[in-house]
Amino acid sequence: MPELPEVQTVADHIKPDLVGKNILGIEPVWKKVLHNFRSKDLTGKNQIRNVSRRAKFIIIELNDFLLAIHLRMTGKLYLLEQGFRPKHTSAVIFLENSKDLIFEDTRKFGRIFLYKDLSEINKMHGPEPLGKDFTYDWLLTNLKKKKRNIKALLLDQSFVSGLGNIYVDESLWESGIHPNSISCAIPKAKISKLHGAIQSILKESIRQLGTTFISFSFLNGRTGNYSNELKIFGRQGKSCPKCASKIKKIRVAGRGTHVCTRCQKTHKPRT
Repeated sequence: MPELPEVQTVADHIKPDLVGKNILGIEPVWKKVLHNFRSKDLTGKNQIRNVSRRAKFIIIELNDFLLAIHLRMTGKLYLLEQGFRPKHTSAVIFLENSKDLIFEDTRKFGRIFLYKDLSEINKMHGPEPLGKDFTYDWLLTNLKKKKRNIKALLLDQSFVSGLGNIYVDESLWESGIHPNSISCAIPKAKISKLHGAIQSILKESIRQLGTTFISFSFLNGRTGNYSNELKIFGRQGKSCPKCASKIKKIRVAGRGTHVCTRCQKTHKPRT
């Protein structure tokens, strides 16, 4: 699933071609793609004021409401000449005097939402890990007051937004925390490392246009470069860059998880 850097990359690259354009309508090629509205709810000329990201949503801001697009597992969003419909097109957004905005999705899990503002999304999501509210003090306080598996907690979008399997594994490895650790038992020094690792890894991945591990692409085929920088994710059986031990793949929080058992210590509450 595209995570924060990949969604940010898509938003950044379609924004210059969308801002100022008028949306004339939307065609749901896949009938379930429109989650909470119908195509007739988007009629007339609706000018695009901005394109941004919140959590894992691409936000297209219009004059009176917004479209929130979640790519889910295999969604792609890009501009294409009018009349062309790729095989796995889920929806087409028609723009005035412009190309069409294509929402392509092989597995058909992606959805488009229509909201008055960001309040509905905000109440379901925690702070942005690159935002001003995600400070070391915030992370320390909120990890210490919860007794949860650290990987499950970081994947929980109501706790912190935008992180997924790739960047949680990379951040926990960088900070020396085993993914089976319990949040309240992690030492302050490790929490400080975790906070820094999350932010530095996300920033570098955005700089490198995200990670293409299986299917992520943007601008109708361009791929991200951060896959070349991954230290542990997808590297099971290979040597840990820190200690040369073999990287293992285990199951944590229902997800395939990559770990170096020598570098990453498990922190549990004292009994």
